[in-house]
Amino acid sequence: MFTSLSPAEWECLVLSLQVALCAAAATAIAGVPTGWLLARKSFPGKSALDAVVHAPLVLPPVAIGYLLLLTLGRKGWAGGWLWERFHLGVAFTWWAAVIASGVVAFPLVVRSVRLAVELVDPRLEEAAGTLGANRWRVFTTVTLPLAMPGVAAGVVLAFARSLGEFGATITFAGNLAGQTRTLPLAVYTSMQLPGGETGAMRLVMISVLLSVGAICVSEWMARRRPN
Repeated sequence: MFTSLSPAEWECLVLSLQVALCAAAATAIAGVPTGWLLARKSFPGKSALDAVVHAPLVLPPVAIGYLLLLTLGRKGWAGGWLWERFHLGVAFTWWAAVIASGVVAFPLVVRSVRLAVELVDPRLEEAAGTLGANRWRVFTTVTLPLAMPGVAAGVVLAFARSLGEFGATITFAGNLAGQTRTLPLAVYTSMQLPGGETGAMRLVMISVLLSVGAICVSEWMARRRPN
């Protein structure tokens, strides 16, 4: 299957993996503290924050892409500032594909981290605190190691979700060959071409293999428990 890929299809596959890896890494960096915050802290507006974080799970991906375009496009309040100050455009670039995939996958990481942290016995954290460990040390030496299987499962799941992202990506990043054309967009493009069904099927099968494999890894990680 992989040996029959054309150079353009290989380019889409490599680009998809790069985008998904970067999106998963970004969601891990932001998702771990957010998940911990929602699991361990009570504060005004917690329900609102929870709703905003999980909104991408229920919003149409195209709507997410449109909101990103309004925010980070050259006429958006953030994108306009970046363009005026640094002449930096985000929309319809490789980074736009990463951002779109990351936003859509972000709730999966937060949810996994939150559930994993909630399973950690707070008495273990309290015991570490009574022994003189500060909050950061308690988090890095007690909470995070015990929650790591759930954290890792969420990150792998975010990677799988990023591989399949279509709506937000095509709206915010476009469908530019060699820049933003990931596997889902390549499948869509092949379906629009006469005789492109064979190429589309190859890409679909590869997408299925990658996504199912990532989900299996995520499930295996979620079932692991540190001794």
